Order: sequence, then C-alpha cells, then structure tokens
Amino acid sequence: MDQNSERYLVSSALPYANGPLHVGQIVGAYLPADAFVRYLRMRGEDVVYVCGTDEHGVPITLTAEREGKDPKEVVDYWWSHMKETFERFGISFDNFSRTSTPLHAKNTQLFYRKLKECGYISEAESKQMYSPTEGRFLPDRYVEGTCPVCGYKEARGDQCDNCGSWYEAYELIEPHSKVTGGPAEVRETTHLYLDLPKFSDRLRAYVAGQEHWRTSVKNFILGIIDGGLEKRPITRDIQWGVPVPEPGFEDKRFYVWFDACIGYISSTMEWAENVGEPDRWREYWQEPETRLIHFIGKDNTVFHALVWPALLMGTGEDGEEPYALPYDVPANEFMNLEVVVDGERRAMQMSTSRNLAVWLHEALDRFPADPLRFYLASNLPETGDVVFSWREFQGRVNSDLIGNLGNYINRVLSFTEKYADGQASRPEELPESGLAVLEDFKELERRYEERMLAPKPREALGELLAMGRRANRFFDASAPWKTRKEDPERTRLTLYVCSVLLGSLAYHAAPYVPEAVERLQGFFTGPILRVSDLEKLPEGYRVTGAKPLFQRIEDEEVAAVEEQLSRAVRG
Repeated sequence: MDQNSERYLVSSALPYANGPLHVGQIVGAYLPADAFVRYLRMRGEDVVYVCGTDEHGVPITLTAEREGKDPKEVVDYWWSHMKETFERFGISFDNFSRTSTPLHAKNTQLFYRKLKECGYISEAESKQMYSPTEGRFLPDRYVEGTCPVCGYKEARGDQCDNCGSWYEAYELIEPHSKVTGGPAEVRETTHLYLDLPKFSDRLRAYVAGQEHWRTSVKNFILGIIDGGLEKRPITRDIQWGVPVPEPGFEDKRFYVWFDACIGYISSTMEWAENVGEPDRWREYWQEPETRLIHFIGKDNTVFHALVWPALLMGTGEDGEEPYALPYDVPANEFMNLEVVVDGERRAMQMSTSRNLAVWLHEALDRFPADPLRFYLASNLPETGDVVFSWREFQGRVNSDLIGNLGNYINRVLSFTEKYADGQASRPEELPESGLAVLEDFKELERRYEERMLAPKPREALGELLAMGRRANRFFDASAPWKTRKEDPERTRLTLYVCSVLLGSLAYHAAPYVPEAVERLQGFFTGPILRVSDLEKLPEGYRVTGAKPLFQRIEDEEVAAVEEQLSRAVRG
C-alpha cells in the first residue's frame, strides 16, 4: 500500500433477497457508500467495497411459503434481480456476494467454534413463540404484535422498525402469527446463546472512544450498554440457514443476525479469490490500520455497532484470527414518501406490503440513473428522516443539476467550440479575477473533501453546488459573449479558467453522476482534477462534439409516477 494512502474496507448492509429494492434502502446504505467509495478511488486510496444478499432467516421463508416455492428458488431470483438493479443504478461494488454459499457457511461455523472455545457460547432453555394452529415454533419474523417500548402496532418479533428497540418475541403485546393471524403462545425450547454481557466493558470503551462517529449512533449504543446487556440467542427453530455444528441441534439453524455480518468477510474472501490473491482479504480485515466502514440504515445500528464488534472481539481473542473493529458505522435515518391523496400532498411511511414504495428498478425504467442518484444524494437522511417527493425530484434536477451544474458545463463547452475552435490554451499569466476564482475553488474543494470523508455525502454535494454557482458567477462577470469581438485575448483567458473550473466540477460530480462525467470525457479533453491537485496549470483543453449531459424532467413524467403512488394508497 502507498504510504500516503489509507486502506479502507467499505460495506453496505446486506439486503434480504426476498423482494425488489426501494429508494428508502438506497439512501440508507448504498448510494452514500457508493459516493464515498468513488471519491476514495479518485483520490488513489486503497479501498474494497463489498456487499451481497442476506439469504437466510425468516423473511426468506415467509416469502417462499407465500409463493409456494423452495427458499433457494426465492434467493436465486432476487440475488440476480438485485445485482442487475444495482448495476443499472451505478453502484460500484468490488464484489456482490450471497450468504448461501458454502464459503459463508464455513466462515459462520468457524466464528461459532472460536466463540465457544473462548467461553462466549452457552446453552439454555428459552421462551419461544409457538403457533397451536400451525403446530410449530414460530421464528421471530413469523410473529407480530405491539412494541413493548413505543406501542407500534406492527412490530416484528425481534426488533421494532419504528423505534429500533431489540427484544424477545414473547415481550410483544398481543403477539400473533404473521402467516395465519392466529394467536401465538409461549413455550420452552433449547437454544444456544452469545454471552454479550462479558463484552460490556470492552464495548463501552470501544464505542466511547469513537470520537468521529455520528453522535446519534454513539449515544444510542452507549445507552444500550449502560442499560445492561443480556445474552442473545444465536439459533432458531428453522430449517433454512447455516447448520449448527453441534450434536442435538441438527434441526436448528443459526439465527440470521449471527451470520449476516460475517457475510462481509465472506464477500471480501470471494473478491480476493476473484483477483487471484486469495489471502489478500486479510489485509482488509486483520491489519489494524484498516478503516472498516459499514453504511447502514438506523434499524441495523445495534447489530453493526454493538453485536458485530463483540463477535469480532471474541473470535479474534486467541490471536490466530485477529479482526479490525469497525472504524465508523454511518447509520442513516429513514425515508418516507410524499403521496398525492385526494389532491392533497401527504408524507406517508413506505409500505412494501401495500406496494407503497418507489421501487428502484421501476424508477430506472422511466429515468436515467444519474438524475435519480443526484436527487437522492441531495436528500440523504444523514441527520433526520426525509421525504421522497417526485415533485421535488423534478425541481432539484431541473434547477440544481441542470440549471446550475449542467448550465455551466454547457455554456463553457458550447462557447469554446463555437467561438474558440474548441481550444482553451494556457495563457502566459492569469487575470486577477481568474486567480481569485481558483483560490475560491480550493477552499470549496477543501470543504467538499472534509464533508465527503466525514462521511456526509449530502453535505459534500452542497459544496459541489456552491462550486457550480461560483463558476457561473465567474462566467457571467467575464461576459465572453461581449469580449469575443472587443478583446479576444481576454476571452481566451476566460475560457481557459472556465475549463480548469469545469475539470474540478467534473471531478467532484463524478461520485454522484458517474455516467454523465464519463460521457463528458468523450468530448472534453483535459485533466479532470481538483484545482488543488494541479501542480502546474495544464497546457490546454479541447472540446469536440459537445452535447448536453442531462435532460429536463417534464410535468407529465412527474404526474405519471405520482399517480402510480396514489393508486397504491387507494388500493
């Protein structure tokens, strides 16, 4: 690794392979990670970006039962569907794996054995929900009821999607079977447990020392630790999942939360195999200087910022397989939807069961990836819940992406091609106004980088738009349409400075609109670099065959997608 570069292992939360992707998932874990990773790559950092589908657990078996299929059929279909959707949207994983592979089962069982050897696994009778109607134990996701913490009526059996609380299914108020709707009762069964309390002191010290974590994440986890940790079951009465290598547990499987995060390691191992360096995964998981960063939605905070570090601590305790602990866990809030109901605009929670969601593959059938990426990046729930609005999508794309960035790029390219023979050559010296705008850009670039590396890509996008506004002001003040006849030399100076600024804008826009920047390089020849990175100003730039990079979003397009959501509400 270059001594001046950092080493990063970046992951996005593993999506359940039981349905299509919606925009709420995208803003939580995938787009912010992708923008961050793309920026790191442009800086020359050593970074590997992994993900994969979470293919075990009850959400998969519920889908399979509902569709009358084998779970393997379900996960095979949705793995392919998600992989294609991510590719269409420009999510640039280095490896997109799945947790149903033999490699992943081997890794999960290895973690279990090491945790057991170190004294962190115990066996105990436990209370589990049982359906008299179905004659079987009900895994957590087969149970619904009222959250014992916040009173949310549709809380699932292991965690509340509304408040994020983690509890046992038998603690739900009025629990019932999600499959039949019939009552669920408490019965005894035997399970294996992870002794989380043994990690309390180490976890508290670890989390308290993460000064760069988002305050909401850090305080939430410290509150859970200080409230007292409990042993957590790691097995379930289910037939779909990683087998438990323990006599007497042949009919049980590992609880999905236990094996899911191990999927990041399995995916990195796959990547190493694919690049022909099978041991290279160790650089990213077992070297202390690695920055391990997990992008997640806030409902996954407990698992990634508390349970997963405990698993890594316990598994690496013997010194044979040490693991780096997460450097950061950027947990984003939720996204709701703006829906037109009876002519009135309302913010509503997404409901996949009611088809009240903006499905990414359907959105990509209507619009190119870049404008969708741009709008969602401008609306990332970094500090609080946000609302997806098709009307706002139209407004931000037309005013900010096209009216600001696209407008500047088009003006510079078309003017250079039409009035300067497509050439913008370096002058002997720059005018004072040119030097001033370059200095302003250096400051904006610094602010952009600070926010992107935080990582807060939504705030970084705000700095990119500030760059666009500053560049447009320079173009307007220089008025090349006036000077091209009166003072051709001044016009040449203007177009050269504008081209330098354009290169910087393209560099900073690439994490958000990568396809557009790639097309730009087909007709704009010159360095796509930060002004701050230019050791000396380049000899010149050339423009040939320039075309607009973006198309306006029209009213009728927005009306069509809004009506689709309205129909879902009307049922």
